[in-house]
Amino acid sequence: MTAAAYLQWGVVILMIAIATPLLGRYMAAVYGADGAHAPGDRVFGPPERLMYRLTGVDEKREQRWQSYAFSLLAFSLVSVLFLYLLQRVQHALPFNPTHVPNVPAALSYNTAVSFVTNTNWQNYAPENTVSHFTQMVGLATQNFVSAAVGIAVAIALVRGVTRRRSATIGNFWVDLTRTITRILIPLSIVFALIFVSQGAIQNLHGFTRGTTLEGATQVIAGGPFAGQEAIKELGTNGGGSLNANSAHPFENPNGLTNLLQIFLLLLIPFALTYTFGRFAKNQKQGWAVFAAMFVLWFGSVAIVQGFEVGGNPKLSDAGVTQTVTATQGGGNLEGKEVRFGAAGCGLFAGSTTGTSTGAVNCFHDSMTPGGGAVTLVNMMLGEVSPGGTGSGLYGMLVFVILSVFIAGLMVGRTPEYLGKKIQAPEMKLVVLYLVLVPLVVLAFAGASVLLESAKSSIFNPGPHGLTEVTYAFTSAGNNNGSAFGGLAGNTDWYNTTLGFAMLAGRFLLIVPALAIAGSLARKQTVPASAGTFPTDTPLFSALLTGVVLIVVGLTFFPVVSLGPIVEHLGVR
Repeated sequence: MTAAAYLQWGVVILMIAIATPLLGRYMAAVYGADGAHAPGDRVFGPPERLMYRLTGVDEKREQRWQSYAFSLLAFSLVSVLFLYLLQRVQHALPFNPTHVPNVPAALSYNTAVSFVTNTNWQNYAPENTVSHFTQMVGLATQNFVSAAVGIAVAIALVRGVTRRRSATIGNFWVDLTRTITRILIPLSIVFALIFVSQGAIQNLHGFTRGTTLEGATQVIAGGPFAGQEAIKELGTNGGGSLNANSAHPFENPNGLTNLLQIFLLLLIPFALTYTFGRFAKNQKQGWAVFAAMFVLWFGSVAIVQGFEVGGNPKLSDAGVTQTVTATQGGGNLEGKEVRFGAAGCGLFAGSTTGTSTGAVNCFHDSMTPGGGAVTLVNMMLGEVSPGGTGSGLYGMLVFVILSVFIAGLMVGRTPEYLGKKIQAPEMKLVVLYLVLVPLVVLAFAGASVLLESAKSSIFNPGPHGLTEVTYAFTSAGNNNGSAFGGLAGNTDWYNTTLGFAMLAGRFLLIVPALAIAGSLARKQTVPASAGTFPTDTPLFSALLTGVVLIVVGLTFFPVVSLGPIVEHLGVR
């Protein structure tokens, strides 16, 4: 790799190291970890109280986990219905300069579910399918809201883990509102302005037709790209306003914006670990979770970059030079944006699939088999490295509980976490959380390679085609949203089944997570003893990392071995 690639690595890590405690401490205060007034009450308090009065919310009344879950599910259902309706009537709505027609029913369902679940899977070319009004009022709104829902669940679980003898885990409406007004909107405004200053497009234009130097006609899209770009990365959403996503210069103009986008998609997931430490009144607990997330992220990015910078062995055998020269960036450049190269692709790809973002600055279908395998496995980890906004933390805390249970079995005593005994009710919910998504992913992927109607959508037969199908359902089930390509997804089968996988991967996991929060919140803490396994040490971080890798390996190794591993062995 070049010195510039190593420098980019270092800058990203330095920015995360600085921002994690700063934003994490602020978020802890926003959600009341210290018991004092939340910061910004003078600015944000009046509009928030007005919203509470208009909606009939009692902001001082907390909810049991069942009420919290019901509020979340009801809000999400209304969001899906609204976004579906918006797409179905967009032709009659304003800010539609290109006069795109209404979105078909199956695609409207898939898109509505996709954005409400924070997946942002796109079975369409945005510039030709959705109007500016749908982008701004529908999709961009859900970028804020779906991210806030995930963070709210994470905070509810943190309260459940850290509270004692409590019947409640917070108020969903207050957590949702504060996340949007005090965290997501201010940060999005700042970074949107930075993106605009660097050349990202922000207008309400339609298509502009230009003539190239060769005399051909080129159609250039316009739209409110910069504003959506900021929340797209910050909220780990990933759905772009342009089909090329962050490989397009209108969304990602230069190296600085590329660096900031990587930083943004990692920012909140890592910062939430510090927030957790503040709630636990033991910052080492937060750093232990941070360390496990960081090791998984760092390792995946390093492996992806190694494969992509190393290039394609078949080309080397044919005498093609893939080393860095003055005229080319080196490595596997197929499907790469030349401004970022193979190393920049690896850093972005490892980060975007390690979180639930799904944005891309290169095309994963064109990666080497080994590089593509890592992006697939990243999602199979359950989006915990470091995961999505909120979903990364609550997913990792589920693995923490499993790790504590395993450690308890090893020392022959009832496992404990932060003084709470981990017993049968919690473990049943943990197992439910861990098996649901693999069941959905593998069942639909298996059906898709057997049904003739579904097989007709696969452009590449053999191991690569299996990887493409598995990647699609893994991306949907883990609410990532990135696509491997090579698959015609805009069919009734894939629109319907991928939509179901997104719903299952979001809400069938949120409910058990909230149930765990309610169960733990009711418990009294027990004092630590000589047999208590410490959970704030490097040893526990190593155990946690190992448990994540082993669980995923036992679950998905067969399909990974039949897809990318077989393909990788074929090009050696």
